[in-house]
Amino acid sequence: MKRSSFIGVICLFLVLMVVLSCNQKPKEQPKTSIDNAQWWKEAIVYQIYPRSFKDSDGDGVGDLKGIVEKLDYIKSLGVTAVWLNPIYTSPNADNGYDVSDYRDIMEEFGSMADFDSLLAGMHQRDIKLVMDIVVNHSSDQHEWFKQSRSSRDNPYRDYYHWWPAEKGKPPYRYSLFDAKGDAWQYDSLTNAYYLHYFAKQQPDLNWSNPKVRQEVYDIMKFWADKGVDGFRLDAFQFAAKDTTYPKFPDGFEKDFIQYYAMQDGLHDYLKEMNEEVFSKYDVMSVAEGAGRNFEDAHKLVDQDRNELNLAYAFEGVDIPKYEGYDLATMKEVFTKWDQEFAEDGWLSIFLANHDQARMVSRWGNDSEAFRSASTKLLNTFILSMRGTPYCYYGDELGMTNIDFDSISQYQDIAAINGYQKALSEGEDMDLFMEKLNFGSRDNGRTPMQWDGSTNAGFTSGTPWLPVNPNFAEINVQVEDSDSNSVLNHFRAMTQLRKQNPILVYGDYKLIMPEHPTVYAYTRTMDDKKLLVLLNFSKESSTVSLDKNWAASPILINNYNDLDIIDNSLKLKPFQAVILNIN
Repeated sequence: MKRSSFIGVICLFLVLMVVLSCNQKPKEQPKTSIDNAQWWKEAIVYQIYPRSFKDSDGDGVGDLKGIVEKLDYIKSLGVTAVWLNPIYTSPNADNGYDVSDYRDIMEEFGSMADFDSLLAGMHQRDIKLVMDIVVNHSSDQHEWFKQSRSSRDNPYRDYYHWWPAEKGKPPYRYSLFDAKGDAWQYDSLTNAYYLHYFAKQQPDLNWSNPKVRQEVYDIMKFWADKGVDGFRLDAFQFAAKDTTYPKFPDGFEKDFIQYYAMQDGLHDYLKEMNEEVFSKYDVMSVAEGAGRNFEDAHKLVDQDRNELNLAYAFEGVDIPKYEGYDLATMKEVFTKWDQEFAEDGWLSIFLANHDQARMVSRWGNDSEAFRSASTKLLNTFILSMRGTPYCYYGDELGMTNIDFDSISQYQDIAAINGYQKALSEGEDMDLFMEKLNFGSRDNGRTPMQWDGSTNAGFTSGTPWLPVNPNFAEINVQVEDSDSNSVLNHFRAMTQLRKQNPILVYGDYKLIMPEHPTVYAYTRTMDDKKLLVLLNFSKESSTVSLDKNWAASPILINNYNDLDIIDNSLKLKPFQAVILNIN
């Protein structure tokens, strides 16, 4: 072929390709309606109670090196952030929530070098670290308090709340952890009372003192400069107090939140904290509690407020009681919170934490027959709702409440002092112990169940809190190799959430609100719609669907099959299904 002819053929070929490409429809790009996307909205948070996660040195207490050992496991869960309960130096009156040095590590947990190794290991695995900051109160062993109680004219005196005894007994304040329920503790050294909303070893800091506030901001900057990715402010909704200490109405303790939470000055403190700390770092910020009402919660987290990122409301997690709970209440509470924050602000979604008993024992059915299915259902709920999900260690396995026989087995100061208070007030102690066995915080603090060896692989020594006897059946080793396990269902749900922004940002709508046993809702974004069906019952439940929905692709199912009869689904006990109903 002549060179000129060859060039002509090439030119003709190129012309044809251009014509064909012009006639083809352009490839449609995926639509998105994600406004104000943030990493902390998309995060899947895994809460670790460090005393109970993994002990590396055989002293019976979990530690930082133990967490480092298990970082690959944490990564395998599909979570993207870890909330670590307090690891600071502490006398441990309240398991670390009484801090005596905010810039050092509790000896039981390891060293600052261990912390640096943990943080680096998390970041290498693209896992962020959220620290617990306990600054409503400190330990009575903190140097600030030692100085404060040493004399009335000490420079640290106003770091805490004091009432001189010569003025008589101070107006009554209720303490959540005190054996007598009294939040004023007499101190003979200066003939005065100090205030403690929690245990007497946890004196409340005086946030009206600007020096206290600056101390706290400097502490937070210390950790942020190390590379910490977020802060959870413990009990902070109680930090602002009227320092004239007015008398409260008789019986106020029955609804103490109205008198303790979100008092004047709190928003000023948070705005100042935001300006000093949060605005200078790419950190997540969340405070324990969301105030007394929706207005309080919005003021905490609406974008234009420049205070916090996420609301952490208790109304949902407080639903289950010893007597049980009504599914209709759960639907109502979670739906109203979602709708209230559909346009502005952002929510935390959780069913358990270190202050609650085990999730499946409170919300589901922890019997051998239904534990697995009901735990999968609960994890499906957490990971399919709008908001940032928080998953508590061990709930990815279906760990259950432990059965204690006597008060001597409890370690929690709230349980021990609560028992003494009930005893002194003449309560029915058998009933008290039954309720404590159901709801005690120690239920949620038993050691992580890693395998079937002695002490569930948690420690080679004597664990600080007993291991649940069911560890041989419920542990990581057993569940890791079982494709139908609670653990592997949890992993499937985290992957589904990460692959589908609709589960993070999509609209939520409750459907079938009157159904007595099924919690059903849709998640919608642009032209995509998902249907979540959760049967909160140990009996089968039937739901009628739109004729086009019954044949929809199944994205998640905690059973191996789904019974479809015409346009109805017969859900098995505690069956959880997510359908793509586009």
